[in-house]
Amino acid sequence: MRIDAHQHFWDPATADYPWMSDEVAPLRRRYGPDDLEPLLRAHGVDGTVVVQARHSLDETRELLALAAATPFVLGVVGWLDLTGDVAAQLEQLDGPLVGVRHQVHDETDADWLLRDDVQRGLAAVGEAGLVFDLLVRTRELPAAVETVQRHPGLRFVLDHVAKCPRDDAQRAAWTVGVTALAALPNVACKLSGLVTEADPEGAARRALEWFGPGRCLFGSDWPVCLLAAGYGDTLALAGDDPRVLGGTAAAVYGVG
Repeated sequence: MRIDAHQHFWDPATADYPWMSDEVAPLRRRYGPDDLEPLLRAHGVDGTVVVQARHSLDETRELLALAAATPFVLGVVGWLDLTGDVAAQLEQLDGPLVGVRHQVHDETDADWLLRDDVQRGLAAVGEAGLVFDLLVRTRELPAAVETVQRHPGLRFVLDHVAKCPRDDAQRAAWTVGVTALAALPNVACKLSGLVTEADPEGAARRALEWFGPGRCLFGSDWPVCLLAAGYGDTLALAGDDPRVLGGTAAAVYGVG
């Protein structure tokens, strides 16, 4: 079974997405299941995991409702307020929630993950049997490594290989941080979001070397990928190992 473990749905006409600047103007329209389904069919992808795109419990509810109504959506990585009562928020939700994500790289504090309230929230995510998706860049990697070390029983997925930087000095620090995460057995890595960052082929190759195909999973990052490439191009970067194309996602998120 082929699984796209990272795609989005949104409608900027009904909600605010602060990150949708003029630089990503083509993304400022509705993208829904009817837009994605033909691409999945054309490329032999059987199911997806839809991922949050704004810090909103309402969006998490909306994505869960979409998943319930959309056969190809196998699970949702939603948003929860990690600084609040995670268990109480989970009681308000119904549907195939498989993970939680926060746009950590947009926080002003590079050590946001290490805040006491966030750490308590992450512990609650683990207690609920959910995965935490790490959306970080090079700046936040040291805090991400320490966080994973503090929570050996929580499963983590590194999104977009931590967005390989273009600057050589930053790339050296990125390499140190990502390889440190790869050394921790409770971290998997998404080959996602690569076409809009530096050196897509190199980042995919390094991720496979560092994590191995048993801990790598394909994600298109559709529709963000459309800024730089087509859906098929994102799939090609992932290679042909069945674990990367579906097996790892099924195991990590419990879908399929």
